[in-house]
Formats: sequence, structure tokens, C-alpha cells
Amino acid sequence: MPSFDIVSELNKHELTNAIDQANREVTTRYDFKGTDSKYEFAEDIITMFSESDFQLKQMFDILQSKMVSRGIDLKFLEKGKVLESGKGARQDLTVKQGIETDMAKKIVKMIKDTKMKVQAAIQGDKVRVTGKKRDDLQQAISMLKAADISIPLQYENFRD
Repeated sequence: MPSFDIVSELNKHELTNAIDQANREVTTRYDFKGTDSKYEFAEDIITMFSESDFQLKQMFDILQSKMVSRGIDLKFLEKGKVLESGKGARQDLTVKQGIETDMAKKIVKMIKDTKMKVQAAIQGDKVRVTGKKRDDLQQAISMLKAADISIPLQYENFRD
């Protein structure tokens, strides 16, 4: 029976490359000369350090452009609060991965509401969709791509 999996996974290698490129640009840009601006990435959290809130916004824009050029969806990032101290400011960006159970239930409900001849089942942090015909599965994929979902989705493990 044909099936495929709906997942929300990030290529961490590409993200690391994007962060390295952004770090390189921040160190060479004239408006960041003399500042101790940098990005740090550890355990699904990107921390931006700089002297002011304005520079953090510029750094976020640089990081976004590097991520887009590497093909990383910006929906993976969740901005945290700007924390300012006497020396400077910092901001945490959380990298979201996997489909949470609430979102998985929402996806299953969306598929069932369309009355297509497919079944969706939650399996951990992914959703498996099965059906009798390959065309039904492709129709389900196109319906999900058209839907406004707050997380980036990938469709993998398509089997006949």
C-alpha cells in the first residue's frame, strides 16, 4: 500500500554553514568594526551577541539572508527576547524541529476533513499517510502545501 511521511526536519549542517557565513560577514562589515558581535550555536539555540538592539536586528537580517541562500526555511527560527546589560545586548533564537503532537493532530484533522481516500496516523514526531492510490497521496501533499501551516514540512519516504 503506498505511503509517505510528513516530517519537519532541519539540515543542521546547512544551518551551521549559514551561521559561519553570517559570523564572517559580521566580522568584516564596517558598521560592526570594534564591536564584539558574534553568533554562537549550541543545542538548538543560536545566540546573537552585540552592543545594541539595533545591531542585533541587523545581525538577524544577515542570518536570515544566509539561511535563505542555503535553502533553509525561516519558519524553523523562533525569536526570543532581547536581553540588554551594561556591556551589550544578546538575543536567543530557538531552532524548532519535529512536529509537535498538537500540530500533528491538526494535520491529521485537515487530511480527514478533505474526505480523501487516505489515512493519516501520528508516529512520534512525524505523520504517516497511507492510501490505495498514488494519486490520492499526491493530492494530499498538494493540499498540505497549499494550507497555511506555521511549521515547514517535508514529505519523504514515498513508497509504492
